[in-house]
Amino acid sequence: MAIKLSITARNARLDAIETAAGATAKLSIRTGTAPADCATADSGTLVISITLPSDWMNAAATGVKTKLGTWSGPATGAMSTAGHFRIYANDGTTCHIQGTASISGDSPDMVLDNNNIAIGQTVTVSTFTLTDANA
Repeated sequence: MAIKLSITARNARLDAIETAAGATAKLSIRTGTAPADCATADSGTLVISITLPSDWMNAAATGVKTKLGTWSGPATGAMSTAGHFRIYANDGTTCHIQGTASISGDSPDMVLDNNNIAIGQTVTVSTFTLTDANA
Protein backbone atom coordinates (compact mmCIF):
# COMPACT_ATOMS: atom_id res chain seq x y z
CA MET A 1 0.00 0.00 0.00
CA ALA A 2 1.28 3.49 -0.83
CA ILE A 3 1.80 6.03 1.92
CA LYS A 4 -0.94 8.66 2.16
CA LEU A 5 -0.54 11.97 3.96
CA SER A 6 -3.17 14.40 5.18
CA ILE A 7 -3.59 17.69 3.38
CA THR A 8 -2.25 19.39 6.52
CA ALA A 9 0.98 17.36 6.38
CA ARG A 10 1.36 17.94 2.62
CA ASN A 11 0.82 21.69 3.03
CA ALA A 12 3.37 21.82 5.87
CA ARG A 13 6.01 20.13 3.70
CA LEU A 14 5.41 22.61 0.88
CA ASP A 15 5.49 25.64 3.18
CA ALA A 16 8.77 24.38 4.67
CA ILE A 17 10.41 24.68 1.25
CA GLU A 18 9.84 28.44 1.12
CA THR A 19 11.00 28.77 4.72
CA ALA A 20 14.21 26.86 3.97
CA ALA A 21 15.06 29.07 0.98
CA GLY A 22 14.25 32.23 2.94
CA ALA A 23 12.68 35.63 2.39
CA THR A 24 15.23 36.84 -0.14
CA ALA A 25 15.58 33.73 -2.27
CA LYS A 26 17.33 34.04 -5.62
CA LEU A 27 16.07 32.66 -8.93
CA SER A 28 18.47 31.93 -11.76
CA ILE A 29 17.45 30.88 -15.22
CA ARG A 30 20.13 29.11 -17.23
CA THR A 31 20.57 27.48 -20.61
CA GLY A 32 20.62 23.74 -21.17
CA THR A 33 19.65 20.79 -19.03
CA ALA A 34 19.46 21.04 -15.25
CA PRO A 35 22.15 19.30 -13.20
CA ALA A 36 21.38 15.88 -11.71
CA ASP A 37 20.19 17.42 -8.43
CA CYS A 38 20.52 20.55 -6.29
CA ALA A 39 23.79 19.32 -4.78
CA THR A 40 25.45 19.24 -8.22
CA ALA A 41 27.28 22.34 -9.50
CA ASP A 42 25.52 24.81 -11.80
CA SER A 43 25.40 24.01 -15.49
CA GLY A 44 24.64 26.03 -18.60
CA THR A 45 25.03 29.77 -19.06
CA LEU A 46 23.32 32.19 -16.69
CA VAL A 47 20.62 34.11 -18.57
CA ILE A 48 18.90 35.96 -15.73
CA SER A 49 19.14 36.27 -11.96
CA ILE A 50 16.24 37.64 -9.92
CA THR A 51 15.83 38.29 -6.20
CA LEU A 52 12.34 37.00 -5.46
CA PRO A 53 9.78 39.02 -3.47
CA SER A 54 10.12 38.68 0.32
CA ASP A 55 7.02 36.44 0.34
CA TRP A 56 7.46 34.59 -2.93
CA MET A 57 4.97 31.73 -2.66
CA ASN A 58 1.32 31.59 -1.60
CA ALA A 59 0.53 29.51 1.46
CA ALA A 60 0.04 25.88 0.48
CA ALA A 61 -3.54 24.72 0.09
CA THR A 62 -4.82 21.25 -0.84
CA GLY A 63 -1.23 20.09 -1.34
CA VAL A 64 -0.36 22.81 -3.86
CA LYS A 65 1.80 25.94 -3.54
CA THR A 66 1.91 28.65 -6.24
CA LYS A 67 4.11 31.69 -6.92
CA LEU A 68 3.15 34.94 -5.27
CA GLY A 69 3.78 38.38 -6.69
CA THR A 70 5.71 39.32 -9.79
CA TRP A 71 8.86 37.41 -10.63
CA SER A 72 10.63 39.39 -13.33
CA GLY A 73 13.85 41.14 -14.19
CA PRO A 74 16.19 42.06 -17.04
CA ALA A 75 18.30 39.41 -18.71
CA THR A 76 21.93 40.09 -17.92
CA GLY A 77 23.55 37.00 -19.37
CA ALA A 78 24.11 35.93 -22.92
CA MET A 79 21.37 36.03 -25.56
CA SER A 80 20.04 32.48 -25.55
CA THR A 81 17.22 30.03 -24.89
CA ALA A 82 16.14 29.23 -21.34
CA GLY A 83 16.51 25.59 -20.33
CA HIS A 84 16.30 25.27 -16.58
CA PHE A 85 15.99 27.23 -13.34
CA ARG A 86 17.32 27.05 -9.83
CA ILE A 87 16.02 28.72 -6.68
CA TYR A 88 18.73 29.42 -4.12
CA ALA A 89 18.78 30.68 -0.55
CA ASN A 90 19.70 34.35 -0.14
CA ASP A 91 23.39 33.37 -0.29
CA GLY A 92 22.90 32.66 -4.01
CA THR A 93 24.75 29.35 -3.76
CA THR A 94 22.59 26.95 -1.74
CA CYS A 95 20.16 25.39 -4.22
CA HIS A 96 16.75 24.37 -2.87
CA ILE A 97 14.67 23.82 -6.03
CA GLN A 98 15.48 23.20 -9.69
CA GLY A 99 13.57 22.23 -12.80
CA THR A 100 12.88 23.03 -16.43
CA ALA A 101 12.06 26.57 -17.59
CA SER A 102 10.41 27.39 -20.89
CA ILE A 103 7.17 28.60 -22.45
CA SER A 104 3.93 26.75 -21.64
CA GLY A 105 3.80 24.71 -24.87
CA ASP A 106 6.96 22.88 -23.80
CA SER A 107 5.34 21.67 -20.51
CA PRO A 108 8.11 23.03 -18.23
CA ASP A 109 8.18 23.11 -14.43
CA MET A 110 8.38 26.92 -14.59
CA VAL A 111 6.56 28.81 -17.35
CA LEU A 112 8.21 31.96 -18.77
CA ASP A 113 6.63 34.68 -20.89
CA ASN A 114 9.32 34.15 -23.55
CA ASN A 115 11.84 31.38 -24.05
CA ASN A 116 14.22 33.17 -26.46
CA ILE A 117 15.86 35.80 -24.31
CA ALA A 118 17.86 38.80 -25.47
CA ILE A 119 20.26 40.79 -23.28
CA GLY A 120 18.34 43.50 -21.41
CA GLN A 121 14.96 41.94 -22.16
CA THR A 122 12.59 41.75 -19.20
CA VAL A 123 11.75 38.14 -18.43
CA THR A 124 8.67 37.29 -16.38
CA VAL A 125 7.78 33.99 -14.76
CA SER A 126 4.16 33.38 -15.72
CA THR A 127 3.51 30.22 -13.68
CA PHE A 128 5.29 28.24 -11.01
CA THR A 129 3.57 25.57 -8.93
CA LEU A 130 4.78 22.99 -6.43
CA THR A 131 2.53 19.96 -5.85
CA ASP A 132 3.21 17.59 -2.97
CA ALA A 133 2.96 13.86 -3.51
CA ASN A 134 1.41 11.16 -1.32
CA ALA A 135 -2.19 12.37 -1.66
